[in-house]
Amino acid sequence: MSSKRKAWIGVGFVAAIAILWACESQLQDAVEAQSVTAPYFEVDPFWPQPLPENWLLGNAIGVWVDDATDLIWLVHRSSATLTGGESGAEQDPPTGECCVGAPPVLAFDMDGNVVHAWGPGPGEMYQGLEWPTSNHGIFVDHEGYVWVGGNGAGDAHVVKLTQQGDMVAQFGSADARADGSGGYVRDSHDPENFGRVAKVFVDPVENEAYLSDGYFNRRVAVLDAESGELLRYWGAYGNDPIDDYPFGPRGADRTPAEQFRGPVHCADVSNDRMVYVCDRGENRIQVFTTEGEFVQEGFYQNESLGEGTTWDVAFSRDPEQRYLYITDGRNQKVRVVERATMRELYTFGKGGRYPGMFFGAHSLATDSQGNIYTSETYEGKRIQKFVYMGERSMPSGDHGPPWPGAGM
Repeated sequence: MSSKRKAWIGVGFVAAIAILWACESQLQDAVEAQSVTAPYFEVDPFWPQPLPENWLLGNAIGVWVDDATDLIWLVHRSSATLTGGESGAEQDPPTGECCVGAPPVLAFDMDGNVVHAWGPGPGEMYQGLEWPTSNHGIFVDHEGYVWVGGNGAGDAHVVKLTQQGDMVAQFGSADARADGSGGYVRDSHDPENFGRVAKVFVDPVENEAYLSDGYFNRRVAVLDAESGELLRYWGAYGNDPIDDYPFGPRGADRTPAEQFRGPVHCADVSNDRMVYVCDRGENRIQVFTTEGEFVQEGFYQNESLGEGTTWDVAFSRDPEQRYLYITDGRNQKVRVVERATMRELYTFGKGGRYPGMFFGAHSLATDSQGNIYTSETYEGKRIQKFVYMGERSMPSGDHGPPWPGAGM
């Protein structure tokens, strides 16, 4: 072989090595660009323990963890949503052993045992309170009181009870917005009544109750948690609510609405005094100061239609609350978001009935150990626990059901 040919081969070999190195470097950069560090979870398929008394859950419409006790509280729509064969034990005479609708309010210990169970049927009087016709959302405040909202047609109120189910207070009056002809009048400026409250969050610093108001009204309403006095309220971007706002089409390629499209499905306060509001139909989370000044917003799978993608939020349990968790009951997943930037890091879950899947992923909450609890409405009708496994580096994007050992 001539020295000239050897030289050309050497040049070609070096060039090939350089190309391979460049490709490998680009591939590595792409992998690193798609990797995130975030909390990781595994579903606990054996939580909770079997319910007693042949109880069966209906639409599981709210979940919260009491910080003082780590009790996991659930509100669901009991026998009102059970059908035929499911509620045979409630027939007269019974048609079989299964099943009886569980009381609408349940509390579980961390092992999944029921330790509290109480509450009436939909729309019934309960120790002097008007129970919502369609209960929605549950919250346990820093004083141990249990709050329940409602999104039924006449639910213009919220109720406050002890953990044993004893009456404490009712704010607003059922059917207060009735028009006298079978319908209801929306009024996002009503100082005394509400419009189908989706959720209550009580700020322990100021003892103020933030109402996601809601399914009918288009506002966040802030009350004195002791007296029920309306202190302030606001709409999207901190605007005054406009009940007859002319909403345009939905979808990814459109101008965001200047009002809450709704339902306004959550309004939770972080440790650093920011309010995170779920505007479900607009596929967005808006962030405000506690006085209602708009700060920023994030959109999630914005092409989604139907019920929207932002159903509830919960914060990670590190002191800085670096992560925000969002339930998406349209696409059946939990979104893990970097709170400071509102950037989605990854999602877990998918539609289905097996552990780690969702059918109507609705509400979520975290306990002191960082575990996540989710509730499911529609045909999901259950509560699930996702065990916090620490932070790790992982690919971004959809992860599917976080089954035990799947991420190892």
